[in-house]
Amino acid sequence: MSAAEVVQLLRERRVVLEGGLSEAELARAERRHGVRFARDHRELLALALPVGDGWYDWRARADKGVRRAVRWPLEGVLFDVENDVFWPRSWGGRPGSAAARLDIVERQVGTWPQLVPLYGHRYLPAAPFGPGAPVFSVHQTDVVIYGIDLLDYVAREFGTTRSIPAPDLETDGLAPWSLLAFQEEVP
Repeated sequence: MSAAEVVQLLRERRVVLEGGLSEAELARAERRHGVRFARDHRELLALALPVGDGWYDWRARADKGVRRAVRWPLEGVLFDVENDVFWPRSWGGRPGSAAARLDIVERQVGTWPQLVPLYGHRYLPAAPFGPGAPVFSVHQTDVVIYGIDLLDYVAREFGTTRSIPAPDLETDGLAPWSLLAFQEEVP
């Protein structure tokens, strides 16, 4: 997968692209939003910044959409916990108070690999994940692997349909997100 291939496919699908972010802009976006772009994501944003509906404006100084999207995975888990849909056994007994549940959820999800908004509710893992990381679709604890890598995701979301082989859960390093995607018990 190369960022140039991703940009080419986005252009073919008529996604509006602005000039890529400079190293200073990438660093500023990471600091501002508390994220670290993984290599594939960083290379895409350095080459071209997709803009328009669903895309995040990493260049903007005050994009509330980016802030909301960064918190979306945690907020989704909290929503499912508060609506009695989600409470892994490994977290121990479910506390009676909302404040105690919030504390446990924030602590537990804080140990999970960070997800960085890509498009809508699609996410890439944060650095240090290298090339070829999967793209997750995250809606509360309903998590789906939407592409085996960035190119596969863009082809799927904006172009052709491809089959997605299941990643090796032993080596992908993205549990519990990948476990949620395959509807297995979260540790």
